[in-house]
Order: sequence, then structure tokens, then C-alpha cells
Amino acid sequence: MSALKLVAILLIAAGAVGLVYGGITYTKSTHDAKIGPLEFSIKDKETVNIPVWAGVGAIVAGGILLFVRTKT
Repeated sequence: MSALKLVAILLIAAGAVGLVYGGITYTKSTHDAKIGPLEFSIKDKETVNIPVWAGVGAIVAGGILLFVRTKT
């Protein structure tokens, strides 16, 4: 399998995952405090939305790369 076909398959898979989930959520630690024996921390949940056009674009680009013929 050539590197081009591998990239094409990865693009298609990433586009499909982006369409299914629509975003990525992660937890970010913003503040930490230690007062004597007590420790406090604040964690915020952040969400990064993946636009539909980006998922569709990745699938289309992967499909084009998958069917393109390379000269060998």
C-alpha cells in the first residue's frame, strides 16, 4: 500500500469521525491554590467544534486521493 493511499484512508476516517462526533471536549486545569494543608483546583471543560464542511471536505479529499493514479 502506498503512502498516498494510506493518507487517503486516514483522511476519510478523520472526516467520518468529525461528522459523527461533531467536536472534541477536553478538560483544562485553570487555577491551582494551596493554603496550608488544603489544595484547591478549578477545571474547565472546553469544547472545540468541528464544522460539517471540514468533515465533508476531508472525506472528499480522501476519496480523490484514493482514486488518483500515480505514475510509477
